[in-house]
Amino acid sequence: MSPVRVVVVDDSPTMRGLIGALLRRDPEIDVVGFAGDPHEARQTIKDLNPDVITLDIEMPNMNGLEFLERIMRLRPMPVVMVSTLTQAGADATLRALELGAVDCIGKPSNTIDARIGLGELAEKVKAAAGARVRPSSTSAPPTPSAEFVGSNDVIAIGASTGGVEALLKVISHFPANCPPTVITQHMPAVFTTSFAARLDRATAASVSEAYDGAPLQPGRIYLAPGGDMHLEVSKAGPGLQCRLRSGEPVSGHRPSVDALFASVASTCGSAAVGAILTGMGRDGAASLKLMRDAGARTVGQNEESCVVYGMPRVAYEMGGVEHQVSLEKIGPMILTLAEKKP
Repeated sequence: MSPVRVVVVDDSPTMRGLIGALLRRDPEIDVVGFAGDPHEARQTIKDLNPDVITLDIEMPNMNGLEFLERIMRLRPMPVVMVSTLTQAGADATLRALELGAVDCIGKPSNTIDARIGLGELAEKVKAAAGARVRPSSTSAPPTPSAEFVGSNDVIAIGASTGGVEALLKVISHFPANCPPTVITQHMPAVFTTSFAARLDRATAASVSEAYDGAPLQPGRIYLAPGGDMHLEVSKAGPGLQCRLRSGEPVSGHRPSVDALFASVASTCGSAAVGAILTGMGRDGAASLKLMRDAGARTVGQNEESCVVYGMPRVAYEMGGVEHQVSLEKIGPMILTLAEKKP
């Protein structure tokens, strides 16, 4: 296969050079051009027709969000955001992911950190090259059902690349009395607080970052914090709670979808619904099969609606997916499977 053609857009000559040098270490990537601001980037993209661009958020003349919005409206293409590791940068990056950026990575504060932190950028760029890129949706959010009657089921959801938009769409269907829900989304630690707040605004339920010992209750949705802990579900007397467990990465990730799903399989058995959404790799696939084997109902996002059909594909091939449906149908299906039966 031909190398992935990349244009690097960043106002810092040092950062452009560093990103370009790191990407060029990968023989499957060809850095074909650079741009220092959106105006220069527009012409460079027109001239070179790259497969992927990396885009800084903070730039002169036009910020990265404005530029991204124009790209996704006029010439949708895979974009990987390179953002400062600050709260303001996190908020802007989440907005970029909603606008259609495929993925994001934190911009390090020094050269040493850069060589460590940007090491995964090549993998993100290669994944982005195969992503299905769509402009952000302008449709009105659904109105959650006021007649939902929940069972005792726990809902567990896992996602990675493309998961920001996917999760926003899925939980927008959830009513205020939705079943207790736990989510693991692969995301840098600095972004998860902002993302939990964004999810909270998108649903009638209450969303927050998970904390150790948080009780699983109807109407509450917990997002795994990024960083050094896995989110799991454990028993707490007659009920259930969130458990944050330190440990090595599982399936290459921390927090890991596999770690979450495995705990739900062993703790909840058939009283659970699992859903695996868009994402690169295979995290969550093996343990979704454990959930299904334990009697849980399971859902996987179909290929056509995934940004990256990786995790759901492996889960489907392993037999962990009971129902494979489009993103628009996942939220309602989860609720149907978790609803109390007459």
